[in-house]
Amino acid sequence: MYREKIWFFDFDGTLSPIVPDRDRAELHPACGRMLADLLKMPLQHVAVLSSRRLDDLAGRVPLEGLFLGGTSGTEWQVPGGHRMAFSGNPARVLESRRRVLVPEIRELANLAGVEVEDKNWSVALHTRRAPEASRLELNRRLASWQPGARVRVFRGPEVHEIQLVPRVSKSFGVRMLCRFMKFTPRPGTLFYAGDDENDALAMRLVTRLGGTAVTVGERALIPAATVVKDQRELVDEVWRLANLVAVPGSDNAREVEL
Repeated sequence: MYREKIWFFDFDGTLSPIVPDRDRAELHPACGRMLADLLKMPLQHVAVLSSRRLDDLAGRVPLEGLFLGGTSGTEWQVPGGHRMAFSGNPARVLESRRRVLVPEIRELANLAGVEVEDKNWSVALHTRRAPEASRLELNRRLASWQPGARVRVFRGPEVHEIQLVPRVSKSFGVRMLCRFMKFTPRPGTLFYAGDDENDALAMRLVTRLGGTAVTVGERALIPAATVVKDQRELVDEVWRLANLVAVPGSDNAREVEL
């Protein structure tokens, strides 16, 4: 007997390995099969929640039946293709903040190798191609600018994500989807896998509600998280939690009774 559950996955660094060119990030084949396996199971809902824009994310996870959350969950695509976006007072606050903050952020980031990506609700500063001197200077500028700007900066592998409206995070995205689905979390009904500080906020929420968190990387983002080193270990952990095992000599999975 299966219990209804939502499985949340970050994309970059979680379902996709970090690559030098962010535009070339692809869903890891083993993770794609894992998502497809979960979608076949009764009462299991699967969501990919990213800081990428929804249009960008949708083209990288071409599976039917998924919930896709873009820009930390301010926009969602639900199974069947319908889309919804966050609006109301926070959206009005965003517009006024963007007029002031986006030009300031671009000035902060005019350093060799730093790439600026405007995602509307946030601005990402990518440092994958930046020399060490540029990275150190960017850290210094952000540290002195952040308190006065009243923003939230999430740090991840090779990126600083500046959230222009601090209340918006992936924790917010998890709440948004649960509210839309009229899903009341109970112990054992939420799962979250991620790899950066924004994901850590969602992990704290999920574990507070009795769910499970997995960090993809070298160290746990929160004390309660299990650590896996890469995408293949993530697949193994998800299969274990979902009562799935790998077929010997194959990359696929089959369901078994435990």
